[in-house]
Amino acid sequence: MLSVVDAEKFNTLIGINLLINSNYSDVHSLLTRILESATQLCGGEASSLLIVNKEEKKLYFEVALGSKGAEVKKFTINMGEGIAGWVASHNMSIIVNDVRNDNRHLIGISDQIGYPSNTMIAAPMRVKDECIGVIELINKRGGELFTQDDLEWLEIFANQAALAVQNARYFERVQAEIQLLQDQLHTGQGYHTFITKSPVIQEKLEIIDKVAKTDSSVLILGESGVGKELFAEQIHLRSRRNKNPFIRVNCAALPEGLLESELFGHVKGAFTNAIQNRKGRFEAADNGTIFLDEIGDLPVQLQTKLLRVIQEKSFEKVGSDHTVKVNVRILAATNQDIEALVEKGEFRSDLYYRLNVLPLYIPPLRQRPEDITELAAFFLQKSMRAAKKQLSGFSDEVMETLLSYSWPGNIRELENCIERACIICKDDYIQNEDLLLSRAGGAVSYYGADGSRNLKNAINAFKAQYITRVLEKNNWNQTGAAKALDIQRTYLSRLIKELNILNPKE
Repeated sequence: MLSVVDAEKFNTLIGINLLINSNYSDVHSLLTRILESATQLCGGEASSLLIVNKEEKKLYFEVALGSKGAEVKKFTINMGEGIAGWVASHNMSIIVNDVRNDNRHLIGISDQIGYPSNTMIAAPMRVKDECIGVIELINKRGGELFTQDDLEWLEIFANQAALAVQNARYFERVQAEIQLLQDQLHTGQGYHTFITKSPVIQEKLEIIDKVAKTDSSVLILGESGVGKELFAEQIHLRSRRNKNPFIRVNCAALPEGLLESELFGHVKGAFTNAIQNRKGRFEAADNGTIFLDEIGDLPVQLQTKLLRVIQEKSFEKVGSDHTVKVNVRILAATNQDIEALVEKGEFRSDLYYRLNVLPLYIPPLRQRPEDITELAAFFLQKSMRAAKKQLSGFSDEVMETLLSYSWPGNIRELENCIERACIICKDDYIQNEDLLLSRAGGAVSYYGADGSRNLKNAINAFKAQYITRVLEKNNWNQTGAAKALDIQRTYLSRLIKELNILNPKE
Protein backbone atom coordinates (compact mmCIF):
# COMPACT_ATOMS: atom_id res chain seq x y z
CA MET A 1 0.00 0.00 0.00
CA LEU A 2 1.33 3.46 -0.93
CA SER A 3 2.30 5.85 1.86
CA VAL A 4 0.78 9.33 2.01
CA VAL A 5 4.09 10.79 0.78
CA ASP A 6 4.32 8.37 -2.16
CA ALA A 7 0.68 9.05 -3.08
CA GLU A 8 1.43 12.78 -3.11
CA LYS A 9 4.42 12.21 -5.37
CA PHE A 10 2.47 10.03 -7.80
CA ASN A 11 -0.42 12.52 -7.92
CA THR A 12 2.07 15.29 -8.65
CA LEU A 13 3.61 13.26 -11.48
CA ILE A 14 0.19 12.58 -12.99
CA GLY A 15 -0.70 16.28 -12.85
CA ILE A 16 2.55 17.29 -14.53
CA ASN A 17 2.16 14.65 -17.24
CA LEU A 18 -1.30 15.99 -18.04
CA LEU A 19 0.19 19.46 -18.45
CA ILE A 20 3.01 18.18 -20.65
CA ASN A 21 0.56 16.43 -22.96
CA SER A 22 -1.93 19.28 -23.17
CA ASN A 23 -0.07 22.60 -23.22
CA TYR A 24 3.27 23.45 -24.83
CA SER A 25 2.69 27.18 -25.20
CA ASP A 26 4.62 28.22 -22.09
CA VAL A 27 7.46 25.76 -21.56
CA HIS A 28 9.21 28.01 -19.03
CA SER A 29 6.18 27.93 -16.71
CA LEU A 30 5.93 24.16 -17.14
CA LEU A 31 9.61 23.66 -16.28
CA THR A 32 9.16 25.92 -13.25
CA ARG A 33 6.24 23.79 -12.13
CA ILE A 34 8.30 20.59 -12.51
CA LEU A 35 11.23 22.06 -10.59
CA GLU A 36 8.96 23.36 -7.81
CA SER A 37 7.42 19.91 -7.42
CA ALA A 38 10.81 18.15 -7.36
CA THR A 39 12.15 20.63 -4.81
CA GLN A 40 9.15 20.27 -2.52
CA LEU A 41 8.78 16.49 -2.68
CA CYS A 42 12.51 15.77 -2.34
CA GLY A 43 12.95 18.27 0.48
CA GLY A 44 15.40 20.75 -1.08
CA GLU A 45 15.84 24.33 0.06
CA ALA A 46 16.91 25.60 -3.38
CA SER A 47 17.09 24.21 -6.89
CA SER A 48 18.06 24.93 -10.49
CA LEU A 49 17.20 23.66 -13.95
CA LEU A 50 19.95 24.19 -16.51
CA ILE A 51 19.78 23.75 -20.31
CA VAL A 52 22.77 22.53 -22.34
CA ASN A 53 23.99 24.56 -25.32
CA LYS A 54 25.92 21.97 -27.35
CA GLU A 55 27.58 24.43 -29.73
CA GLU A 56 28.94 26.66 -26.98
CA LYS A 57 29.48 23.73 -24.58
CA LYS A 58 27.83 25.67 -21.80
CA LEU A 59 24.89 25.31 -19.42
CA TYR A 60 22.42 28.15 -18.90
CA PHE A 61 20.11 28.53 -15.90
CA GLU A 62 16.57 28.32 -17.28
CA VAL A 63 14.88 28.20 -13.83
CA ALA A 64 16.39 28.86 -10.39
CA LEU A 65 14.34 28.64 -7.18
CA GLY A 66 15.21 29.68 -3.65
CA SER A 67 16.18 32.88 -1.88
CA LYS A 68 19.06 33.53 -4.32
CA GLY A 69 17.34 32.27 -7.47
CA ALA A 70 17.39 35.59 -9.32
CA GLU A 71 21.13 36.02 -8.68
CA VAL A 72 21.96 32.45 -9.70
CA LYS A 73 20.40 32.95 -13.16
CA LYS A 74 23.10 35.50 -14.00
CA PHE A 75 25.74 32.77 -14.17
CA THR A 76 26.77 30.44 -17.00
CA ILE A 77 28.59 27.14 -16.47
CA ASN A 78 31.01 25.45 -18.85
CA MET A 79 30.41 21.83 -19.75
CA GLY A 80 32.22 19.69 -17.17
CA GLU A 81 32.52 22.60 -14.75
CA GLY A 82 30.94 22.29 -11.30
CA ILE A 83 28.68 19.49 -10.19
CA ALA A 84 25.97 20.33 -12.77
CA GLY A 85 28.61 20.49 -15.52
CA TRP A 86 29.99 17.12 -14.42
CA VAL A 87 26.52 15.57 -14.56
CA ALA A 88 25.95 17.01 -18.06
CA SER A 89 29.30 15.83 -19.44
CA HIS A 90 29.06 12.35 -17.87
CA ASN A 91 25.28 12.01 -18.37
CA MET A 92 25.05 10.54 -14.87
CA SER A 93 23.10 11.33 -11.69
CA ILE A 94 24.95 12.11 -8.49
CA ILE A 95 24.51 12.57 -4.73
CA VAL A 96 26.98 14.84 -2.93
CA ASN A 97 26.37 15.14 0.79
CA ASP A 98 29.64 16.98 1.52
CA VAL A 99 29.68 19.65 -1.16
CA ARG A 100 32.34 21.90 0.35
CA ASN A 101 34.94 19.11 0.21
CA ASP A 102 34.03 17.93 -3.28
CA ASN A 103 36.58 19.17 -5.83
CA ARG A 104 33.88 19.31 -8.54
CA HIS A 105 31.98 22.03 -6.68
CA LEU A 106 32.14 25.62 -8.04
CA ILE A 107 32.65 27.41 -4.74
CA GLY A 108 32.88 30.74 -6.55
CA ILE A 109 29.13 30.92 -7.29
CA SER A 110 28.19 30.07 -3.68
CA ASP A 111 30.56 32.71 -2.34
CA GLN A 112 29.39 35.42 -4.78
CA ILE A 113 25.69 34.99 -3.99
CA GLY A 114 26.28 34.35 -0.29
CA TYR A 115 24.49 31.01 -0.22
CA PRO A 116 26.61 28.04 1.02
CA SER A 117 25.93 24.64 -0.56
CA ASN A 118 26.20 21.75 1.92
CA THR A 119 24.35 18.88 0.23
CA MET A 120 23.28 18.38 -3.37
CA ILE A 121 21.70 15.90 -5.77
CA ALA A 122 21.63 16.33 -9.54
CA ALA A 123 20.16 14.35 -12.44
CA PRO A 124 20.51 14.69 -16.23
CA MET A 125 17.52 15.53 -18.44
CA ARG A 126 17.74 12.97 -21.25
CA VAL A 127 16.20 12.81 -24.72
CA LYS A 128 17.11 9.59 -26.53
CA ASP A 129 19.96 9.05 -24.04
CA GLU A 130 21.40 12.49 -24.79
CA CYS A 131 21.72 14.98 -21.91
CA ILE A 132 19.93 18.21 -22.81
CA GLY A 133 19.93 19.69 -19.31
CA VAL A 134 20.40 19.14 -15.58
CA ILE A 135 18.17 19.47 -12.51
CA GLU A 136 19.96 19.99 -9.21
CA LEU A 137 18.60 20.32 -5.66
CA ILE A 138 20.64 22.06 -2.98
CA ASN A 139 20.62 21.61 0.82
CA LYS A 140 18.19 19.06 2.19
CA ARG A 141 15.78 20.71 4.61
CA GLY A 142 16.44 20.27 8.33
CA GLY A 143 20.14 19.68 7.78
CA GLU A 144 19.47 16.11 6.64
CA LEU A 145 21.23 14.21 3.86
CA PHE A 146 19.80 13.41 0.45
CA THR A 147 19.02 9.73 -0.07
CA GLN A 148 19.01 7.32 -2.96
CA ASP A 149 15.20 7.48 -2.87
CA ASP A 150 15.39 11.28 -3.34
CA LEU A 151 17.68 10.81 -6.33
CA GLU A 152 15.37 8.24 -7.96
CA TRP A 153 12.43 10.64 -7.69
CA LEU A 154 14.57 13.49 -9.03
CA GLU A 155 15.47 11.36 -12.06
CA ILE A 156 11.76 10.90 -12.76
CA PHE A 157 11.19 14.67 -12.60
CA ALA A 158 14.25 15.21 -14.84
CA ASN A 159 12.73 12.86 -17.44
CA GLN A 160 9.50 14.84 -17.31
CA ALA A 161 11.40 18.10 -17.81
CA ALA A 162 13.23 16.58 -20.79
CA LEU A 163 9.89 15.50 -22.30
CA ALA A 164 8.52 19.03 -21.85
CA VAL A 165 11.54 20.53 -23.63
CA GLN A 166 11.34 17.95 -26.41
CA ASN A 167 7.65 18.69 -26.98
CA ALA A 168 8.29 22.43 -26.93
CA ARG A 169 11.02 22.07 -29.55
CA TYR A 170 8.78 19.94 -31.73
CA PHE A 171 6.00 22.51 -31.35
CA GLU A 172 8.42 25.25 -32.37
CA ARG A 173 9.37 23.32 -35.53
CA VAL A 174 5.71 22.82 -36.41
CA GLN A 175 4.98 26.51 -35.88
CA ALA A 176 7.91 27.44 -38.13
CA GLU A 177 6.63 25.13 -40.86
CA ILE A 178 3.10 26.53 -40.54
CA GLN A 179 4.46 30.07 -40.73
CA LEU A 180 6.40 29.17 -43.86
CA LEU A 181 3.27 27.73 -45.46
CA GLN A 182 1.33 30.85 -44.53
CA ASP A 183 4.00 33.05 -46.07
CA GLN A 184 3.92 30.95 -49.22
CA LEU A 185 0.15 31.31 -49.33
CA HIS A 186 0.48 35.09 -49.04
CA THR A 187 2.96 35.11 -51.94
CA GLY A 188 0.83 35.52 -55.04
CA GLN A 189 -2.27 33.89 -53.55
CA GLY A 190 -3.31 35.53 -50.32
CA TYR A 191 -4.14 39.02 -51.57
CA HIS A 192 -7.40 40.73 -50.69
CA THR A 193 -9.97 41.89 -53.21
CA PHE A 194 -9.71 45.66 -53.50
CA ILE A 195 -13.12 47.37 -53.57
CA THR A 196 -13.55 51.09 -54.17
CA LYS A 197 -15.69 53.63 -56.00
CA SER A 198 -14.84 56.84 -54.16
CA PRO A 199 -12.87 59.57 -55.97
CA VAL A 200 -10.57 60.07 -52.99
CA ILE A 201 -9.40 56.46 -53.11
CA GLN A 202 -9.09 56.58 -56.88
CA GLU A 203 -6.67 59.46 -56.32
CA LYS A 204 -4.72 57.30 -53.85
CA LEU A 205 -4.45 54.53 -56.42
CA GLU A 206 -3.07 56.97 -58.96
CA ILE A 207 -0.40 57.91 -56.42
CA ILE A 208 0.29 54.22 -55.76
CA ASP A 209 0.86 53.62 -59.49
CA LYS A 210 3.69 56.16 -59.36
CA VAL A 211 5.04 55.01 -55.99
CA ALA A 212 5.08 51.35 -57.04
CA LYS A 213 7.65 52.01 -59.77
CA THR A 214 10.26 52.97 -57.16
CA ASP A 215 12.02 51.00 -54.40
CA SER A 216 11.63 53.77 -51.81
CA SER A 217 10.13 53.05 -48.40
CA VAL A 218 6.48 53.98 -47.93
CA LEU A 219 4.82 54.87 -44.63
CA ILE A 220 1.07 54.19 -44.75
CA LEU A 221 -0.92 56.17 -42.19
CA GLY A 222 -4.55 55.96 -41.16
CA GLU A 223 -6.96 54.86 -38.48
CA SER A 224 -7.27 51.26 -37.42
CA GLY A 225 -9.36 49.23 -39.86
CA VAL A 226 -9.07 51.49 -42.93
CA GLY A 227 -7.31 48.77 -44.94
CA LYS A 228 -3.67 49.86 -44.81
CA GLU A 229 -2.53 46.31 -45.56
CA LEU A 230 -4.59 46.29 -48.77
CA PHE A 231 -2.86 49.44 -49.97
CA ALA A 232 0.50 47.85 -49.19
CA GLU A 233 -0.56 44.86 -51.29
CA GLN A 234 -1.46 47.17 -54.16
CA ILE A 235 1.97 48.83 -54.03
CA HIS A 236 3.62 45.41 -54.23
CA LEU A 237 1.31 44.05 -56.95
CA ARG A 238 1.88 47.10 -59.15
CA SER A 239 5.66 46.99 -58.66
CA ARG A 240 8.36 45.10 -60.57
CA ARG A 241 8.75 42.91 -57.47
CA ASN A 242 5.26 41.44 -57.82
CA LYS A 243 6.54 37.97 -58.80
CA ASN A 244 8.57 37.79 -55.59
CA PRO A 245 7.48 37.37 -51.95
CA PHE A 246 5.21 39.78 -50.12
CA ILE A 247 5.83 39.13 -46.41
CA ARG A 248 3.58 40.50 -43.69
CA VAL A 249 4.69 41.19 -40.10
CA ASN A 250 2.50 42.66 -37.35
CA CYS A 251 4.99 44.31 -34.99
CA ALA A 252 2.37 44.55 -32.22
CA ALA A 253 1.30 40.91 -32.38
CA LEU A 254 4.60 39.37 -31.24
CA PRO A 255 6.24 39.56 -27.79
CA GLU A 256 9.33 41.77 -27.75
CA GLY A 257 11.56 38.78 -26.97
CA LEU A 258 10.46 36.95 -30.13
CA LEU A 259 10.19 39.87 -32.54
CA GLU A 260 13.93 40.16 -33.30
CA SER A 261 14.15 36.46 -34.13
CA GLU A 262 10.95 36.71 -36.20
CA LEU A 263 12.30 39.61 -38.23
CA PHE A 264 15.94 38.63 -38.62
CA GLY A 265 16.07 34.92 -37.82
CA HIS A 266 18.37 33.09 -35.41
CA VAL A 267 21.10 30.49 -35.41
CA LYS A 268 20.98 27.19 -33.62
CA GLY A 269 21.71 27.60 -29.92
CA ALA A 270 21.13 31.37 -29.88
CA PHE A 271 18.74 30.93 -26.96
CA THR A 272 16.80 28.23 -25.14
CA ASN A 273 14.91 26.00 -27.61
CA ALA A 274 16.75 27.45 -30.62
CA ILE A 275 17.44 23.94 -31.85
CA GLN A 276 18.03 24.82 -35.48
CA ASN A 277 18.83 27.74 -37.74
CA ARG A 278 15.82 29.75 -38.83
CA LYS A 279 15.28 32.32 -41.53
CA GLY A 280 13.67 35.58 -40.47
CA ARG A 281 11.02 37.50 -42.37
CA PHE A 282 13.56 39.84 -43.99
CA GLU A 283 15.48 36.92 -45.44
CA ALA A 284 12.21 35.35 -46.63
CA ALA A 285 11.33 38.63 -48.37
CA ASP A 286 14.59 38.87 -50.31
CA ASN A 287 14.00 40.45 -53.74
CA GLY A 288 10.41 41.14 -52.70
CA THR A 289 8.53 43.36 -50.26
CA ILE A 290 8.11 43.27 -46.50
CA PHE A 291 5.12 44.96 -44.87
CA LEU A 292 5.69 46.03 -41.26
CA ASP A 293 2.26 46.72 -39.76
CA GLU A 294 1.94 48.68 -36.50
CA ILE A 295 5.51 49.96 -36.89
CA GLY A 296 4.91 52.41 -34.05
CA ASP A 297 5.05 49.44 -31.64
CA LEU A 298 8.53 48.37 -32.76
CA PRO A 299 10.83 48.33 -29.67
CA VAL A 300 13.50 51.04 -29.69
CA GLN A 301 16.38 48.54 -29.68
CA LEU A 302 15.06 46.94 -32.88
CA GLN A 303 14.58 50.33 -34.54
CA THR A 304 18.37 50.66 -34.79
CA LYS A 305 18.65 47.30 -36.52
CA LEU A 306 15.82 48.17 -38.93
CA LEU A 307 17.48 51.47 -39.78
CA ARG A 308 20.63 49.57 -40.74
CA VAL A 309 18.63 47.24 -43.00
CA ILE A 310 17.20 50.27 -44.81
CA GLN A 311 20.56 52.00 -45.15
CA GLU A 312 22.92 49.07 -45.75
CA LYS A 313 20.52 46.24 -46.72
CA SER A 314 22.25 43.95 -44.22
CA PHE A 315 21.78 42.50 -40.74
CA GLU A 316 22.95 39.71 -38.41
CA LYS A 317 20.75 36.91 -37.17
CA VAL A 318 20.22 36.55 -33.44
CA GLY A 319 23.26 34.76 -31.99
CA SER A 320 25.40 35.22 -35.13
CA ASP A 321 28.09 37.64 -36.26
CA HIS A 322 27.70 36.68 -39.92
CA THR A 323 26.25 39.50 -42.03
CA VAL A 324 23.26 38.65 -44.23
CA LYS A 325 22.63 40.79 -47.31
CA VAL A 326 19.07 41.30 -48.59
CA ASN A 327 17.31 43.26 -51.28
CA VAL A 328 13.96 44.11 -49.73
CA ARG A 329 11.52 46.96 -50.20
CA ILE A 330 10.05 48.12 -46.89
CA LEU A 331 6.45 49.22 -46.51
CA ALA A 332 5.34 50.26 -43.02
CA ALA A 333 2.01 51.25 -41.49
CA THR A 334 0.70 52.67 -38.25
CA ASN A 335 -2.48 54.11 -36.79
CA GLN A 336 -0.50 56.08 -34.22
CA ASP A 337 0.66 59.69 -34.34
CA ILE A 338 4.23 58.73 -35.17
CA GLU A 339 5.48 62.31 -35.12
CA ALA A 340 4.33 62.54 -31.50
CA LEU A 341 6.23 59.31 -30.76
CA VAL A 342 9.34 60.89 -32.29
CA GLU A 343 8.94 63.99 -30.11
CA LYS A 344 8.62 61.81 -27.00
CA GLY A 345 11.73 59.84 -27.94
CA GLU A 346 9.78 56.60 -28.37
CA PHE A 347 10.55 56.37 -32.09
CA ARG A 348 13.87 57.22 -33.71
CA SER A 349 13.66 60.36 -35.82
CA ASP A 350 16.22 59.08 -38.37
CA LEU A 351 14.19 55.88 -38.85
CA TYR A 352 10.98 57.88 -39.22
CA TYR A 353 12.48 60.02 -41.98
CA ARG A 354 13.83 56.94 -43.79
CA LEU A 355 10.44 55.24 -43.66
CA ASN A 356 8.53 58.39 -44.51
CA VAL A 357 10.13 58.92 -47.93
CA LEU A 358 6.74 58.46 -49.61
CA PRO A 359 3.95 58.96 -47.04
CA LEU A 360 0.46 57.70 -47.91
CA TYR A 361 -2.52 58.70 -45.78
CA ILE A 362 -5.63 56.51 -46.05
CA PRO A 363 -8.81 58.42 -45.14
CA PRO A 364 -11.34 56.77 -42.83
CA LEU A 365 -14.46 55.14 -44.24
CA ARG A 366 -16.70 58.00 -43.08
CA GLN A 367 -14.88 60.29 -45.52
CA ARG A 368 -15.62 58.07 -48.53
CA PRO A 369 -19.33 57.18 -48.48
CA GLU A 370 -19.26 55.86 -52.05
CA ASP A 371 -17.20 52.93 -50.76
CA ILE A 372 -19.69 52.04 -48.03
CA THR A 373 -22.32 50.73 -50.44
CA GLU A 374 -19.76 48.90 -52.59
CA LEU A 375 -18.10 47.26 -49.60
CA ALA A 376 -21.42 46.38 -47.96
CA ALA A 377 -22.55 44.55 -51.11
CA PHE A 378 -19.22 42.73 -51.36
CA PHE A 379 -19.25 41.67 -47.70
CA LEU A 380 -22.86 40.51 -47.99
CA GLN A 381 -22.00 38.19 -50.88
CA LYS A 382 -19.01 36.87 -48.95
CA SER A 383 -21.08 36.32 -45.79
CA MET A 384 -23.87 34.55 -47.67
CA ARG A 385 -21.37 32.11 -49.17
CA ALA A 386 -19.86 31.40 -45.76
CA ALA A 387 -23.27 31.00 -44.07
CA LYS A 388 -24.75 29.08 -47.03
CA LYS A 389 -27.64 31.53 -46.99
CA GLN A 390 -29.38 33.51 -49.73
CA LEU A 391 -30.68 37.05 -49.11
CA SER A 392 -32.06 39.63 -51.52
CA GLY A 393 -29.98 42.50 -50.13
CA PHE A 394 -30.48 45.52 -47.88
CA SER A 395 -33.67 47.41 -47.13
CA ASP A 396 -33.79 51.13 -47.98
CA GLU A 397 -33.66 52.00 -44.27
CA VAL A 398 -30.53 49.87 -43.82
CA MET A 399 -28.74 51.62 -46.68
CA GLU A 400 -29.63 54.94 -45.11
CA THR A 401 -28.26 53.76 -41.76
CA LEU A 402 -25.06 52.41 -43.29
CA LEU A 403 -24.42 55.73 -45.01
CA SER A 404 -25.19 57.84 -41.95
CA TYR A 405 -23.21 55.79 -39.43
CA SER A 406 -19.71 57.17 -38.74
CA TRP A 407 -17.93 53.75 -38.68
CA PRO A 408 -15.38 54.36 -35.92
CA GLY A 409 -13.97 50.88 -36.63
CA ASN A 410 -13.85 51.59 -40.37
CA ILE A 411 -13.89 48.73 -42.91
CA ARG A 412 -13.22 46.08 -40.28
CA GLU A 413 -16.31 47.18 -38.36
CA LEU A 414 -18.40 47.28 -41.53
CA GLU A 415 -17.39 43.73 -42.45
CA ASN A 416 -18.20 42.42 -38.97
CA CYS A 417 -21.53 44.25 -39.02
CA ILE A 418 -22.58 42.74 -42.36
CA GLU A 419 -21.44 39.25 -41.39
CA ARG A 420 -23.42 39.45 -38.14
CA ALA A 421 -26.50 40.82 -39.90
CA CYS A 422 -26.38 38.05 -42.50
CA ILE A 423 -26.34 35.39 -39.79
CA ILE A 424 -29.21 36.74 -37.70
CA CYS A 425 -31.42 38.08 -40.51
CA LYS A 426 -34.81 36.30 -40.74
CA ASP A 427 -36.21 38.27 -43.69
CA ASP A 428 -35.34 38.38 -47.39
CA TYR A 429 -33.72 41.78 -46.84
CA ILE A 430 -31.41 42.81 -44.00
CA GLN A 431 -33.26 45.17 -41.65
CA ASN A 432 -31.99 47.85 -39.26
CA GLU A 433 -32.49 45.62 -36.23
CA ASP A 434 -30.09 43.09 -37.77
CA LEU A 435 -27.19 45.55 -37.83
CA LEU A 436 -26.74 45.88 -34.05
CA LEU A 437 -24.60 48.99 -34.55
CA SER A 438 -22.85 50.70 -31.66
CA ARG A 439 -24.35 53.99 -30.49
CA ALA A 440 -20.81 55.39 -30.66
CA GLY A 441 -21.23 55.56 -34.42
CA GLY A 442 -23.98 58.15 -34.15
CA ALA A 443 -26.28 57.03 -36.97
CA VAL A 444 -28.76 59.68 -38.19
CA SER A 445 -31.23 59.86 -41.10
CA TYR A 446 -30.49 61.47 -44.45
CA TYR A 447 -33.01 62.41 -47.13
CA GLY A 448 -32.75 63.99 -50.54
CA ALA A 449 -33.85 67.56 -51.19
CA ASP A 450 -37.11 66.23 -52.66
CA GLY A 451 -37.76 64.05 -49.62
CA SER A 452 -36.87 60.80 -51.39
CA ARG A 453 -34.54 58.21 -49.88
CA ASN A 454 -32.90 56.71 -52.93
CA LEU A 455 -29.22 55.80 -52.74
CA LYS A 456 -27.88 58.73 -54.73
CA ASN A 457 -29.72 61.28 -52.57
CA ALA A 458 -28.61 59.56 -49.38
CA ILE A 459 -24.95 59.68 -50.44
CA ASN A 460 -25.19 63.31 -51.53
CA ALA A 461 -26.91 64.30 -48.30
CA PHE A 462 -24.20 62.59 -46.25
CA LYS A 463 -21.42 64.24 -48.27
CA ALA A 464 -23.04 67.68 -48.01
CA GLN A 465 -23.41 67.48 -44.24
CA TYR A 466 -19.93 66.10 -43.68
CA ILE A 467 -18.22 68.65 -45.95
CA THR A 468 -20.20 71.46 -44.34
CA ARG A 469 -19.02 70.34 -40.91
CA VAL A 470 -15.38 70.27 -42.05
CA LEU A 471 -15.73 73.70 -43.70
CA GLU A 472 -17.19 75.11 -40.48
CA LYS A 473 -14.23 73.73 -38.48
CA ASN A 474 -11.87 75.44 -40.93
CA ASN A 475 -13.77 78.75 -40.83
CA TRP A 476 -14.92 78.08 -44.42
CA ASN A 477 -11.35 78.17 -45.68
CA GLN A 478 -11.41 75.78 -48.64
CA THR A 479 -7.64 75.17 -48.65
CA GLY A 480 -7.67 74.08 -45.00
CA ALA A 481 -10.85 72.02 -45.47
CA ALA A 482 -9.42 70.25 -48.53
CA LYS A 483 -6.32 69.35 -46.52
CA ALA A 484 -8.47 68.00 -43.66
CA LEU A 485 -10.52 65.97 -46.15
CA ASP A 486 -7.31 64.85 -47.89
CA ILE A 487 -8.64 65.83 -51.33
CA GLN A 488 -7.60 68.38 -53.95
CA ARG A 489 -8.91 71.92 -53.44
CA THR A 490 -10.31 71.95 -56.99
CA TYR A 491 -12.26 68.75 -56.26
CA LEU A 492 -13.65 70.32 -53.06
CA SER A 493 -14.79 73.42 -55.00
CA ARG A 494 -16.57 71.18 -57.50
CA LEU A 495 -18.31 69.26 -54.70
CA ILE A 496 -19.44 72.50 -53.04
CA LYS A 497 -21.14 73.56 -56.30
CA GLU A 498 -22.61 70.14 -57.08
CA LEU A 499 -23.99 69.68 -53.56
CA ASN A 500 -25.20 73.29 -53.35
CA ILE A 501 -23.32 73.95 -50.12
CA LEU A 502 -23.85 77.59 -49.14
CA ASN A 503 -21.40 79.67 -47.14
CA PRO A 504 -23.42 81.65 -44.53
CA LYS A 505 -20.69 84.29 -44.47
CA GLU A 506 -21.27 85.18 -48.11
